[in-house]
Amino acid sequence: MKFSKIAPNDNVSILVKDIMVFEDVTTTSKTVLPFFADGLPGLMFHITPNGQWVQPHNKKMPILYIYGQTINPVELHMNGPYKIITFQLYPFVLSSFFHINPKDINDGCFDLTNLDSWNKVLPKLNNLNDTKHQTEIIQAFLYDELLSKKDKLDFAIREAIQLVFQSNAQLTVLEISKKIHLTVRTFQRHFLAEVGVTPKEFIQIIKFQQSLEQLTEKEYEKLTEIVYNNGFADQSHFIKVFKAFTGKTPKNFLKK
Repeated sequence: MKFSKIAPNDNVSILVKDIMVFEDVTTTSKTVLPFFADGLPGLMFHITPNGQWVQPHNKKMPILYIYGQTINPVELHMNGPYKIITFQLYPFVLSSFFHINPKDINDGCFDLTNLDSWNKVLPKLNNLNDTKHQTEIIQAFLYDELLSKKDKLDFAIREAIQLVFQSNAQLTVLEISKKIHLTVRTFQRHFLAEVGVTPKEFIQIIKFQQSLEQLTEKEYEKLTEIVYNNGFADQSHFIKVFKAFTGKTPKNFLKK
């Protein structure tokens, strides 16, 4: 499998964190791609002649869709060749851009071909084999949407999301609410409406994702380094959170 990560254009970087491409156009075997909670919904376009299926839901996925917060681990299954282009979106865009209640698609998806505006993009994507041009088409469309809908975006929540990432998820809900000049209750209500999870849950997800990266990349000598570097109370708390998001303990996860 060929994997690459593309930085978004500056004019859409307020909406898009990263663009990821997974591709194998020659394989005849089955490919399984695991996905775990990372706090970010996404826009996915794929070319999979034999279909893309999400497990354990056993659901065949549309060719162009939005997926919500991944709370429980899932896998994408493909038989034969495939190309997947995934735009990691900052979650404050779902409601304003796609008229989606974010909470409604936690561990789920929304078929973008249900929207006339996005349905017009699909033929352009299908008529190209060049990944660079395909990503540029999607970015150009996102930018057009930004120009027409930016007044509807909740930039306070966008700032809160950035603060979580910049602090490595070490800020409390109270500290974030003060920095964006909202009461805790107002902040929690707005955040849930825009992101689909509470601020506390989002912080926990980012802590988990950071620890997952350190674990898989072997960036530690002892497990306790990951525990305390990511602000977990103790090792048992870390293991409990890790198992909730992956279904496995860290030790069993590394055996895969």
